Amino acid sequence: MATSEQAIARYEADKAEQLEDLKTLVRIPSVSFPGFDAARVRESAEGVATLLRARGFENVQLLEVPGAHPYVFGEWMKAPGKPTLLLYAHHDVQPAGDETKWNTPPFTPTVMADGRMYGRGAADDKAGVVVHTAALKAWLGAGAPPVNLKIVVEGEEEAGSDHLGEFLRTYKKLVQADAIVLTDTGNFETGLPSITTALRGIVVVNVEVRALKQSLHSGMWGGPVPDVTMALVRMLASTTNPDGSIAIPGMRDKVRPLTDAERADIQGLPTDDATFRRQAGMLDGVQLLGGRAPWEQNWRQPSISINAIQASSRKDARNVINESAWARVGIRLVPDMDREEIAGLLVEHLRRVAPWGVEVSVDVEGTAGWWYTDPAHPAFQAGKRALEKGYGEKAVFIGCGGSIPFVEPFSKELGGVPALLVGVEDPYTNAHSENESVSLDELARATRSAIYLYEELAAAVAKR
Repeated sequence: MATSEQAIARYEADKAEQLEDLKTLVRIPSVSFPGFDAARVRESAEGVATLLRARGFENVQLLEVPGAHPYVFGEWMKAPGKPTLLLYAHHDVQPAGDETKWNTPPFTPTVMADGRMYGRGAADDKAGVVVHTAALKAWLGAGAPPVNLKIVVEGEEEAGSDHLGEFLRTYKKLVQADAIVLTDTGNFETGLPSITTALRGIVVVNVEVRALKQSLHSGMWGGPVPDVTMALVRMLASTTNPDGSIAIPGMRDKVRPLTDAERADIQGLPTDDATFRRQAGMLDGVQLLGGRAPWEQNWRQPSISINAIQASSRKDARNVINESAWARVGIRLVPDMDREEIAGLLVEHLRRVAPWGVEVSVDVEGTAGWWYTDPAHPAFQAGKRALEKGYGEKAVFIGCGGSIPFVEPFSKELGGVPALLVGVEDPYTNAHSENESVSLDELARATRSAIYLYEELAAAVAKR
């Protein structure tokens, strides 16, 4: 029977191949947003399918649901009596953004002297794909993995996973497993292995304010005619207290307090306010908000953000009173906030505080629920052991201030099996921003951890 150490040795011998696999995927601009070329996302799915076959997965196929970019499925089911792990990653990416701010072409994977490879999707989440493929190849090179494996690589995660629920219901029997390993999160610090056990949810609304049939000359009409941009700014400002916390009545009534153990975990992290400020890129003199430790504030407290606002534009700025003003507003949710209730409270508040009789329209763009899991399950302890072997450092449990829409549907549709969220990103990855990159050392450590994880979970997770 093969051992994890034999598989690790096989991986070390083939490590350069993994980097080339990642470069091949990054070269495909698989942006899943509306308005981008859907053919490139399909090309990416086909490229992932080719890679899965080449690295040992069987029954590889593109799985389709109407209106969705293709998913890729594969499996290795030759460990009778052993549990089955469902591996997850996604092959779609964010748009490049402002290409003039990239130091290298966004879809030309480039290894730099800092030990990182730059390119859109290099970390989020094409690195997650090659972690899984390299781990299986390493085990097969040593003999065979000690568990059964299934893999789903999604094609629309960055666009919101709108069809994931339908996908899971359609293919529920095919993807059924005893545990899930979702490789699309990050580590608290480079080289510090981390398992994410809490995610914030999200509610997004679009609010538009109108008062005129057309824009007016601000000198000829300014004064008696309400300025809709000013009205919108007053409305948005009313949503927060001076410390930045949400001021909307009823919004914080159901926030779950931290347990003593959770607070101790956060306080024990190797960080401080200065590190948080540096990683966030905060300017000198700008205050931290909330009155709590920044990571507690980020992971377990709700927040509100104005993602975009528009009345006119800097390019077209004129001396006018604009006829309309618009903003996109997002609220991050934590346990035990109900997303439908929060959406209703936000819409109601914006309508109620609108001044001067302006016309207000608010529509809910989308919602995603928060997710929380208890790390006491043996699968999480197995995950910690595997990460500690792969990284050579003590692993930590962390939260995530962001929302990952696929986690809640996966956990729900597969009957609540344990879901381990791990990944390759670090605080310097710049996921979704310009100059996205992955640390090649982190990629190797994550892959070694995946190899150990199969062995640890084989013993810790019972076959259902």
